[in-house]
Amino acid sequence: MTAPALLAVSHGTASAEGADAVAGLVAAVADRLDGRAAVAAGFVDVQQPDVPTCLGALGVDRPTGASAVLVPLLLSAGYHVHVDLADDVAAARAAGGDVTLAGALGPDDRLVEVLARRLAEAGLQPDDLVVLGAAGSSDRRALVDCEATAAGLAERLGRPREGVVLAYLSAAEPRLADAVTQARAVVAQDAARAAGVGAVGARAAGARVVVASYLLAPGYFADLAAAAGGDVTTPPLLVAGEPAPAELVDVVVERYAVAAGAALGA
Repeated sequence: MTAPALLAVSHGTASAEGADAVAGLVAAVADRLDGRAAVAAGFVDVQQPDVPTCLGALGVDRPTGASAVLVPLLLSAGYHVHVDLADDVAAARAAGGDVTLAGALGPDDRLVEVLARRLAEAGLQPDDLVVLGAAGSSDRRALVDCEATAAGLAERLGRPREGVVLAYLSAAEPRLADAVTQARAVVAQDAARAAGVGAVGARAAGARVVVASYLLAPGYFADLAAAAGGDVTTPPLLVAGEPAPAELVDVVVERYAVAAGAALGA
């Protein structure tokens, strides 16, 4: 039996760097599968082709005998997964197609590992306060996913849960810029008390707020994160011009394999 095609669906972006980074992830997934399944890319917004067009091109929006697994390249399962993509899959199935919707990429310990590596690359120090900057969602389920990631990152860094502050760039509170401002005040006050100096002196001595970007790729939200006022802001999980992290490729392939019911040796 032919393995289902893997349709990797990302949000879409107007950023050329972001588009290239996501395309690199899709290419890395195809390389990992090494011909065991066809791999295609689609988008829920901004870019084309959209999901219905992709399903039609794969011949899985009607009873052709072909099948596909739609893997959301989204870090949390919010509106796009539970409504947009679910509706696309339901429509294809209603027309006799064979399409399965896989889970979102997060929360997952492997994503936490990439976040921790980005922080290490940025020179994270033990007294830095970490603010995890996520895109945000009006869907509470997506926020719960982000909360799990923040807790996982705190554990991975060996910090108490409150040692990683979770904030959002849109649609949810607290907003990242506000969280950074508040975190800076806390860091400066703590450092001042410890050193017996004023808050300004503590800031000069090196107390920092580090923003960990919980974003898939460069683009609009990554630019907002960089402008939120952190002393240091890490890059997203995907970096333009660099290979996709192996952990991220693993997650995509695993989501596909679980949904397809196939043991692909990932």
